[in-house]
Amino acid sequence: MTTIDEATTWVEAYRDAWLSNDADEVGALFTDDAVYEFRPNDPEPWRGREAIVAGWLEEPDSPETWKFDFEIRGILGDGTAVVQGVTEYLDERPTYENLWIIRLDHGQATHFTEWFMVRKGTES
Repeated sequence: MTTIDEATTWVEAYRDAWLSNDADEVGALFTDDAVYEFRPNDPEPWRGREAIVAGWLEEPDSPETWKFDFEIRGILGDGTAVVQGVTEYLDERPTYENLWIIRLDHGQATHFTEWFMVRKGTES
């Protein structure tokens, strides 16, 4: 069963990987058969660690162009973590409100689904 501390550790490692854009750090976040969805029921998710790493590194964000803050909103009965975040881009891009649903197994995500929407008033 996932705990809030485990979920926090995972999201902090995600943020670190986002900062470094290091393939090994990104890969360490996910199981071999993980699924990464950009929206619920994504018709074209990244499937498998290799695809997730490749997709992530295809268009990486430069670390000096964004800030990310989050709060673990809860752990569901099946151990799925619910994370609310804010991604603030420091360039011309808008700020995003994020909701992540993360299924973890021994510290790695087996399934990651995100919802994101532009924060009102930050549209380009």
